[in-house]
Amino acid sequence: MRALAIKKSSSEKTTGFQEMGTLRCDGCGEEFFISHDPKSADKWVAAKQAAWLEKVLTKVLTEEHNRDKKHSDRIELPD
Repeated sequence: MRALAIKKSSSEKTTGFQEMGTLRCDGCGEEFFISHDPKSADKWVAAKQAAWLEKVLTKVLTEEHNRDKKHSDRIELPD
């Protein structure tokens, strides 16, 4: 597991990971840290992952809001 998006408000911490940026859900304002393994931290990859998370998961996050379901505390990101 090289990269995760971790919900800022969760009790799960980013210990052992380097925070690469933050992404906010348009539906509820929940923020997610994009976190990388420090050995493979890459700002360009983090930017691609943020775009992927925004584009691909927007539908999933919207569906979660429609069902009054909370977001997962962590989301594995593609390389």
